[in-house]
Amino acid sequence: MIEFKHVSKTYPNGVKGLKNINLKIEQGEFVVIVGLSGAGKSTLLRSINRLNEISEGEILIDGSSITRAKGSSLRKIRRDIGMIFQSFNLVKRSTVLRNVLSGRVGYHSTWRTIFGLFPKDDENLAFDALDRVNILEKAYTRADQLSGGQQQRVSIARALTQQAKIILADEPVASLDPLTTKQVMDDLKRINKELGITMIVNLHHVDLAREYATRIIGMRAGEVVFDGPVEAASDETFAEIYGRPIKKDELLGENA
Repeated sequence: MIEFKHVSKTYPNGVKGLKNINLKIEQGEFVVIVGLSGAGKSTLLRSINRLNEISEGEILIDGSSITRAKGSSLRKIRRDIGMIFQSFNLVKRSTVLRNVLSGRVGYHSTWRTIFGLFPKDDENLAFDALDRVNILEKAYTRADQLSGGQQQRVSIARALTQQAKIILADEPVASLDPLTTKQVMDDLKRINKELGITMIVNLHHVDLAREYATRIIGMRAGEVVFDGPVEAASDETFAEIYGRPIKKDELLGENA
């Protein structure tokens, strides 16, 4: 479903963000990318939907090159890729429903989305998505009146309303407490299992990766240093990924 072919990224200052990445990620996988800050996790994740442009190589989505796509072709590919951010990326003064409906922007003309003229079918998709993440009762609440965990659930519902085939999550629980972290990760895992949506999640903490992933990709200094099933990711494996023995806060989570 997603294929990296000799992908590299060099920043203007000469720093190599990615170094000759070759990966295939199949439909329905729950992939967790781990590594220290600066290892290239976010660069890799954001290159999938071209939030980060690569310097060399090619990325294919369902056999189509997103690297070379332009205009309507690029918009069509991106429509299938939902994005969940650490900072939620919600319009705080808008209602939860309006935020979730923004997932339909790629399906309609600019004027229709500017004026919020979404058809009834889109609203039904949004309500279903909110119900799936257990915050349907918050549909008409302003986003800035929600807790952090609830706001992240809104962003998940937005990706579901988008009808994304792939969901990218960049450190989605980094700012959440342990209980809320579990709730959000449980939501992502359930959606992955029930809907078959491919999940690619950047995480810093080892125990979360072990609990939720079907496959772990370890990165260090822009390179993939481990790629395998979660069962193969031993403490020694993580020590190799991190370049040193794992600390307690990395094992249990920074809020543990």
